[in-house]
Amino acid sequence: MSEHDEGRRAFIVGAVGAGAVAGTSLVQTAYAKTQSTKTDHPKTAEAPDAGRAEPFDGHGAFLNDEHAATVAAFVERLMPGAPGKPGARDANVLNYIDLALAGAYADQQDFYRRGLAQLDAYCRKTLNQPFVKLGAAQQDEVIGALEQGKASEFTFPTAQAFFNTLRTHTMEGMFADPVYGGNKDFGGWKLVGFPGTQLYYTPADLASKQAFTRAPVTGLQAQAKASTKRA
Repeated sequence: MSEHDEGRRAFIVGAVGAGAVAGTSLVQTAYAKTQSTKTDHPKTAEAPDAGRAEPFDGHGAFLNDEHAATVAAFVERLMPGAPGKPGARDANVLNYIDLALAGAYADQQDFYRRGLAQLDAYCRKTLNQPFVKLGAAQQDEVIGALEQGKASEFTFPTAQAFFNTLRTHTMEGMFADPVYGGNKDFGGWKLVGFPGTQLYYTPADLASKQAFTRAPVTGLQAQAKASTKRA
């Protein structure tokens, strides 16, 4: 992994902050628009039921094959994987984004369609290839141009708006509860040392000033399954 990749990973992991933030507020952020979209999208805006089966690994809820490949490549450059350190692909961020666009983020479907089309138009104009066909270094150059607002071919969304949205959704897919389709195998939580939602905390846990590390990591789905078994 290059120093550039390490720096990008460090930025995203650092931006998450404390482990508790990764497990709670990012989930709320991911579905903050649920209430406002219920009127327009009554069948798709609901957050997934914690007791439902694990979302599939991949795409197909909204993204087609071409767009899915582009999003997967883009988010992997934002959060590249390394030995022992999961990246966006390992955490199934693509699946998270796909499910969100079919549900709580349905109002951003046109944003993504236009943004992805403009991204490829810019890449073809400047590098004669679509984004997915570029090497990692060239993809990083393109992403840098978007971040700085220097990429041509963008009108709506603007280059910076598209970059910022995908970076935010990458962070959500890495660190939100796995019930939402990302953070596969709790890789994001393990990365920041967050043990996941626990079924209980002992008095000793609450009194301790040390970092909480008790295993296992428990997600919303695991809690629902445990409750069902107890019943």
